[in-house]
Amino acid sequence: MNIIMNTAIVIVLALSVPTFAETTTITKGDAAKGKVIATGVCAGCHNVDGNSVIPTNPSLAGQHAEYITKQLSDFKTVDGTPAKRNNPVMASMVATLSLEDMKNLGAYYAQQKAKPGNAAKDEPLMKMGKTIYHGGNLENGIPACAGCHSPNGSGIPPHYPNLAGQHAAYTLTQLKAFYNRERLNDGNVMQMIVSRMSGREKKAVAEYISRLR
Repeated sequence: MNIIMNTAIVIVLALSVPTFAETTTITKGDAAKGKVIATGVCAGCHNVDGNSVIPTNPSLAGQHAEYITKQLSDFKTVDGTPAKRNNPVMASMVATLSLEDMKNLGAYYAQQKAKPGNAAKDEPLMKMGKTIYHGGNLENGIPACAGCHSPNGSGIPPHYPNLAGQHAAYTLTQLKAFYNRERLNDGNVMQMIVSRMSGREKKAVAEYISRLR
């Protein structure tokens, strides 16, 4: 039964991920132009080089360029069409950015080197997170996070983000947002997965991800 269940999950994962072409055309951005925007607009929350020092704000250094571009696009309201990802702060930040600007930012942050932040200190919780991240939870039908985000957390561009070393507080907030259906911009895959996770399991995975390098 568990094998059948997890096979079904894998199939759903494969079928539920939208192609990036459905959101925007992939073209390379200009990192130099992106740096100008990052320095003037984004540095206050994400630091100049994308290594956020605020646990509730994501680190962007080393993130896949296409993924950053997509997320920025999803925060923006276009011609009265509601944003796909709801965040008042980010909505105001991207309001004046063009798609080209977003691609330039993606190119810039992708070139930045991620710096290790404060790793998790709750060892029992971290070990639990490691088990779920690499092996899932067969009893509850939770697939391994590594299947989409890779064993070292580097992700699979453009659909699956680099998670390695991300702040635990930010990751946990996003898992809760998926669970509460406050974040719906990446299909229903994450909603399905987190619906089967306990609060402690979410926290454990977030803790372990902050330890990945």
